[in-house]
Amino acid sequence: MTFEEISEILDNDTMSTIKIADDQWRKIYKFLKTHPRTYANNQAATRRFVEGVHWLMRTGVQWRELPERYGNWNSVYKRFSRWEEQGIWAALHDQFAQEPDMESAIIDSTVIRAHMSAAGGSKKTVVK
Repeated sequence: MTFEEISEILDNDTMSTIKIADDQWRKIYKFLKTHPRTYANNQAATRRFVEGVHWLMRTGVQWRELPERYGNWNSVYKRFSRWEEQGIWAALHDQFAQEPDMESAIIDSTVIRAHMSAAGGSKKTVVK
C-alpha cells in the first residue's frame, strides 16, 4: 500500500487528526491573514499548504513522499522553511496553544514523528 493510498483512507475518516476541521481552519486563516510576515491571500492554496505540512508532520514521512494533492513537495518544503525562519509556526503555536479546541490542528513535538535514524546515537565517530 502506498502513502497516497493510506492518506486517502485517513482523509476519508471523519475523526481523522490528519485533516484540519473547518472551524479550526477559520481560526488559523484569520490569524494568518493578520500576521505581518504571512502572505495568505489565496485561502484555498494556503489551506492546501498548511494541511500538507500537517499531514506530513502527523504521518512522519519524508518530504518527497508528500502526496501531490498538497502541491510539489519541494515547494511545500521551501514555504515551510521560510515560515519557520520567520517565526510564523512559533507564532501560530503561541496563539492557539491554550485553546483545547485547537490541539489537533497545532503542530508541536507531541505530534511530530521522528525519522528512524533519530532512534540511534550520534552519527559522528569519536576520535581518541
